[in-house]
Amino acid sequence: MTSDLKVLQVIPKLGYGGAETGCYDIAHFLPENNCKSFIVTSGGELLKFVDKKKVKVFRLPVHSKNPLLILINALILIGIILINNISIVHARSRAPAWSCLFATKLTGRKFVTTFHGTYNFKNNLKKIYNSIMIRSDLIIAGSNFIFSHIKENYSKYLNDKKKLMVIFRGINVDYFDPTTKFESDEKKLLIKWNIEKDKKIILLPARLTSWKGQEVFIEAINLVNIELGYEAFYAVILGSDQGRDLYKKKLLRLSEQHRLTNQIRFIDHCKDMALAYKVSDIVVSASTEPEAFGRVAVEAQSMETPIVASNIGGSNETIIDEKTGFLYEAGDAKALSKKILKLLYLDETLLKSIGIEGRKNILQKFNVEKMCFSTYSEYKRLLN
Repeated sequence: MTSDLKVLQVIPKLGYGGAETGCYDIAHFLPENNCKSFIVTSGGELLKFVDKKKVKVFRLPVHSKNPLLILINALILIGIILINNISIVHARSRAPAWSCLFATKLTGRKFVTTFHGTYNFKNNLKKIYNSIMIRSDLIIAGSNFIFSHIKENYSKYLNDKKKLMVIFRGINVDYFDPTTKFESDEKKLLIKWNIEKDKKIILLPARLTSWKGQEVFIEAINLVNIELGYEAFYAVILGSDQGRDLYKKKLLRLSEQHRLTNQIRFIDHCKDMALAYKVSDIVVSASTEPEAFGRVAVEAQSMETPIVASNIGGSNETIIDEKTGFLYEAGDAKALSKKILKLLYLDETLLKSIGIEGRKNILQKFNVEKMCFSTYSEYKRLLN
């Protein structure tokens, strides 16, 4: 049966987000297990790394929410499915999932969706649009938090014929491995960030948007400085504003207001995130809304760097509090400052122990091989 398995994954863009990297990893895992792998996407930076000998890629405007384009995409997908004798179509976002639903219904193929986020809704129309992710034969939730979210908000779309299950997202633990990074590269990165390694570094990696908690982080840094009476570390806010100019200006004003301009570095992008974690002494995930999974917490643990994260969403599942990292009350700058202070006061032996336990945690539960094998196994069960 495995040699007959042909999987078509459909994703808007193949960038560096969790959904995209998961799609990329599965696409390359399948050929290693004697299965045919296909991707439909509109483009993306990660596309250039796809092994075209193993994975066939089709370019379609599946990122568009235009109803006419969704219909046109569905018709083209029907052609792709029939010509390549696709067994399973796996959609990873809502707009392309509507196209996939029509295409799989008309071709009689199995339909899989991965529910990657909470997909906020303010009215019933938006909820109906979101519900496409529950209209498949197999619904994959990336965390127990997302599983509960589906049960609470979309139960009327579930029935005995549909299978809803959790497959934890995984990361490449060979890439996020502290032993693979060279000291010379660390020095180069610090020079690029205009940092002298005479103090500790606290890193907040997240795109610049209000719910990622950059304001809470800046307030917490200020409270730590007040408690210590001096600037004991550098703070790095790593992430693009993605056109949110006003929000970035707000953050800059807030750092100026607290006289933190010499202490905080705003960095737009880092090509080697594993290296960014390696040069850091503490990593913070300050989200004020639940993360569906929370890659930062997982990547930091894999790199043996102590993580402090808000106690909502996926972080509750990926961090063992007080053992592999620390959780604090979401949105509370004072609570975050206390956790940072606790880590700053810990001796190096205890910090090392937290890092080692963190990597063990990720190797056991959240490595990419486990995610790929679980997904592949469910594909086979679905066909059988």
